[in-house]
Amino acid sequence: QTNAISATLYPKLSYDPIDDFAPISLIGREPGVLVVHPSLPVKTFQEFVAYVKERPGRIDYASSGNGSGQHLFVALLASMTGMKMNHVPYRGSGQATADLLGGQVQVSIPGTAGMVGHIKAGKLRALAVTGAKRSPQLPDVPTVMESGVPGYEAYVWMGLLAPKGTPAPIIDKLFRELTQVLATSEVKTYMASAGIEIVGSTPPEFGAFFRSEKELWARVIRETGAKID
Repeated sequence: QTNAISATLYPKLSYDPIDDFAPISLIGREPGVLVVHPSLPVKTFQEFVAYVKERPGRIDYASSGNGSGQHLFVALLASMTGMKMNHVPYRGSGQATADLLGGQVQVSIPGTAGMVGHIKAGKLRALAVTGAKRSPQLPDVPTVMESGVPGYEAYVWMGLLAPKGTPAPIIDKLFRELTQVLATSEVKTYMASAGIEIVGSTPPEFGAFFRSEKELWARVIRETGAKID
């Protein structure tokens, strides 16, 4: 995912994050979860959107950094719902989570797995997950699409790439071997515990997905003006 975002976020890179690589497979993806501090008087996604719209520019959302997935996931959601919130970028997810738990900021969309414990302990309230379907770790939490925002779908994802120009037989061999590894019970168990959905797409499928992600986040970056100084 970093490459798809970096293609726009870092315009002066010495390499092309897309065209200088050959896609092998989308390994897996993890949805984010929209969480709020319990002091925010909302119980559902719909209540949250209404609450924020009534207070434009008065609600703060945390991210692990400017241009990070957490930043762009919220920015995309705000764009699609007409919400206006203040972005508070941190230097990493640790401090962002600490301030969210402490109530210094009210909203964030971090990865699902790391938030399950806080949600179950009542320290954070989950309103929606960002994937196309509900998370097995949070089966009672609806998706953003279920909650009334058609087309909203966002993941933290990982894929396998090779250098541009890698011969097709090698790409095919790596894909076949990766597919075998992803099918093992050990990997399935680990991925499930980490909240990651195994995908294992083909090289052409991953290439198309990679470019669609670049286009999506390029649009969000342009709209938000996100940049790395």
